[in-house]
Amino acid sequence: MTPPAVAAPLLEADRLALRAGERWLCCEFSLKLAKGECLVLLGPNGAGKTTLLHTLAGLREPSVGSVRLGGLPYTEWSALDAAQFRGVLPQQQPDHFAASVLEAVLIGRHPHLGRWGWEGSDDQRIARAALADVGLTGFELRDILTLSGGERQRVAVAALLAQAPQLFLLDEPLNHLDLRYQIAVLTLFRQLADQGRGVVMVLHDINLAARFADHIILLDGQGGVIAGDRDTVLQAECLSHAFGHPLRRFEVEGRVTFLPD
Repeated sequence: MTPPAVAAPLLEADRLALRAGERWLCCEFSLKLAKGECLVLLGPNGAGKTTLLHTLAGLREPSVGSVRLGGLPYTEWSALDAAQFRGVLPQQQPDHFAASVLEAVLIGRHPHLGRWGWEGSDDQRIARAALADVGLTGFELRDILTLSGGERQRVAVAALLAQAPQLFLLDEPLNHLDLRYQIAVLTLFRQLADQGRGVVMVLHDINLAARFADHIILLDGQGGVIAGDRDTVLQAECLSHAFGHPLRRFEVEGRVTFLPD
C-alpha cells in the first residue's frame, strides 16, 4: 500500500449517500476530517447513525459516493494497515468467554503484532496506561464477566486506546456510563483530537455534542442530512425538525445549551 499523503485529511466522504432496503437514510453530502478535529453524528433513533459510522469505517459499502481514509480508498488498504490507522468502538460489547481485563485490553495491540507475535512488555505498558486513562487501574486481573456495564464499556475504550490509531470511530461511546465517566471519556477523546488525532462519534446528547464537537452531521430520519461546522448545524430550527420536537437555544455562561420546549 502506498503510504497516505502527509497533508491528506484523515477521513473524507465525497457525495456520500446511504440506502437500507428501499429507504434512503441520507441524501448526498461530503465531508473532510483533518487531524485535530472531532465530528459528531446526531439524529433520532433509526436515522442511520450507526450505518453511517460503519460506512465511514470501511465496514459497509456506500450506496452512492466514496470514502477515503488518509487520502486513499479502503480498497487500497490492507486490513492490518487500516486497523493500525483507524480504530472502531462498536455499540455493544458481547463477552462470550471469560477473560481478564488486561487480556481484553491487550486485544487492542493485535494490529501491531506480527502474525505469530505475542504481547511484550511494551504492549503490557501501553495496556496498563490505557486502563489508567479510563480510571480502571487495579482492575487488570478482574474477570470481564464480573464487571458492570459501565466498567465493561470503559474496558472497551481502553482497548481502543491501546490500539493507538490516528482516527477513532466511536458508536455511542457513552453507553452505560454515568455522568462522571461520560464527561471523562469525552474529555479524553477531545484531548486526543487536540493532540492531532481525529475523532468521529455517535452521540444522543445534543448538549454534549455542542460542547465537544467541531463538526456535526445531523440526520433527520427521513433521508435529510445537514453536515457542517458545529455552530452552523446546531440551530434550534434544524434540531427541532430532526428530532420531531421543538427545542430552544440558550447561552449559559458562554456555553450553548438546547432544552425541549
